[in-house]
Amino acid sequence: MMVKTLPPSSRTSQEDSRGGELSVIEVIAEQSTQKVIKSAEASRQPRHKARVMAGLEPETVLYDPVEIETQYNGRFLQVIRRIFTVLKPILAFILGLWSDKRWGTLVKNERRRAVQLRDLLTKLGPAYIKIGQALSTRPDLVPPIYLEELTRLQDQLPAFPNEIAYQFIEEELGAPPSEIYAELSSQPIAAASLGQVYQGRLKTGEEVAIKVQRPDLRERITIDLYILRKLAAWVQRNIKRVRSDLVGILDELGDRIFEEMDYIHEGENAERFFELYGNMKDIYVPKIYWEYTNRRVLTMEWINGIKLTQPEKIAALGVNARYLIEVGVQCSLRQLLEHGFFHADPHPGNLLATMDGKLAYLDFGMMSEVKPAQRYGLIEAIVHVVNREFDSLAKDYVKLEFLTPETDLTPIIPAFAKVFANAEGASVADLNIKSITDDLSALMYEYPFRVPPYYALIIRSLVTLEGIAIYIDPNFKVLSEAYPYVAKRLLTDPADELRTSLQELLFKDGKFRWNRLENLLKNARSNQEYDLNLVVNQGVEFLSSKRGSFIRDRLIDEFFNSVDAVSKNALHNFTYVLRERVGITAINQIPSASVEQQQTLEYIKRIAGILRETKGFDATKFAPQLAQIIVNPGVQLLGQQIATRVTQKAVTRIIRELLASE
Repeated sequence: MMVKTLPPSSRTSQEDSRGGELSVIEVIAEQSTQKVIKSAEASRQPRHKARVMAGLEPETVLYDPVEIETQYNGRFLQVIRRIFTVLKPILAFILGLWSDKRWGTLVKNERRRAVQLRDLLTKLGPAYIKIGQALSTRPDLVPPIYLEELTRLQDQLPAFPNEIAYQFIEEELGAPPSEIYAELSSQPIAAASLGQVYQGRLKTGEEVAIKVQRPDLRERITIDLYILRKLAAWVQRNIKRVRSDLVGILDELGDRIFEEMDYIHEGENAERFFELYGNMKDIYVPKIYWEYTNRRVLTMEWINGIKLTQPEKIAALGVNARYLIEVGVQCSLRQLLEHGFFHADPHPGNLLATMDGKLAYLDFGMMSEVKPAQRYGLIEAIVHVVNREFDSLAKDYVKLEFLTPETDLTPIIPAFAKVFANAEGASVADLNIKSITDDLSALMYEYPFRVPPYYALIIRSLVTLEGIAIYIDPNFKVLSEAYPYVAKRLLTDPADELRTSLQELLFKDGKFRWNRLENLLKNARSNQEYDLNLVVNQGVEFLSSKRGSFIRDRLIDEFFNSVDAVSKNALHNFTYVLRERVGITAINQIPSASVEQQQTLEYIKRIAGILRETKGFDATKFAPQLAQIIVNPGVQLLGQQIATRVTQKAVTRIIRELLASE
């Protein structure tokens, strides 16, 4: 091998900066000897599309359970050998559980058995490691202690020989490594369940990371998926305690593993992530070198950085680790609730602080999607949690497909109330995601919940991020950091679902809750992307539309009551002065505004103060802004509606007072 190798000292420092273990995502593909175009161009534009059009890419290999079943139905001896290999340690584990139950030590030994299961899955190979990681996000299938232990499941395995890796590079890229890379580390700097990673340098000087897939990976994973799918179907038919669609869950896992085994798919994920989030402040996404990437080999930009779990080293660079966590939280919120395309594996090795103070994301094999209806449903659920409206929260879980429409929600509503009981007297934003998740996991295991795959990955993502945040700052509250974003979305998103959520947040029993609006505005102004002008313009558009009639009518009521309160206070003060100074005792003292009206006036004053302090408010520019607002047709229509409603209320009051005086 004529490639220049990096010295051991260089590899050691780079391995530490890279975060040690990389969650390598690999591929299921037939060997390909097609040549690729070699170019020194460093463009961030997608390159894979041009390669596909040029006929340089093989077709995508997808997970197909029917094809896999057809393939292995005729390989009886091979399947039997694998079953016996897997069955022996599994039966030993089951026998241990049976013994615990028989001798009454099930609870006592639960932690030990959970550790045994984690070790067992690691030894059984890549498919079982991935299954264990998937089970760690399934509170509807796994008891809480086992969940906790499975979250620690790592996919680090011994490296395979360099000769095989070099052979794969030549087969996939059409040339020996020595012709492609100027430097290549003499040993992999990380080895995971699906492949291993080398550090290298291109002939054009760019420092890169090279992922190479494990040999025989497709064969090893497909036979295990075939056996497990047969087992899942049997369990689903014969064990009534199992409520979830095990075959569907396994097929979902199969899809995900096959995607992870396709490095072209991972490269596409990285570019899509860059397009959606790469423009965010202090977010960095490494470049994919498409001319040196194929199904089983991926070449991407090397990131020199420090793991977020090493705050002392980050501080030595003059970088604030806590700030980078805040950046990560905001990016995660954009991923989960705005665009829906999110990084499902943000462990410490995949989040690095760069030398210039940015947060770099690595490893884009495990990604997932949240559909628009699910995104809005999650925001609605957050609103109902904040309002402690657990009956509505239970209905949200039906809409989000955790519960079937025919599920009896009667026992579930108080169970939700119990989960969030710790929030009584405190803001929900001060709660810990991990503690809430643990309580919800116990609830979902007890009641007939079915956890959708997207939600399981969201929880895994958020809990992992919170774990890193708490390591840096024990007082860090992810929910507290997240609520300003949710508040901003409620105030600015024109979607009907969120307008309904805003209405539910601001009104209760037909009464306007000024304290909710004050809190919403106070939180929203903390979000960097909050735009006061956008809120005003969209608010006017909404209030003047049919959709906004409910809020508009009640805001007019509040406006009328406020004007009434001001006028009452003015008349009260005026008559008081006359009585005191002039001594005209014949004048009856007019009562001042009621306590409720006084509270409303105080809220309005505080809200005005919040608006003055909000980014985007400029008193010197207020007059032209006001002129633009006034000429807005929506504002004029709204003004007419308000004037008509106020006139109606004033006439009604005059008639009522005249009749009362008579």
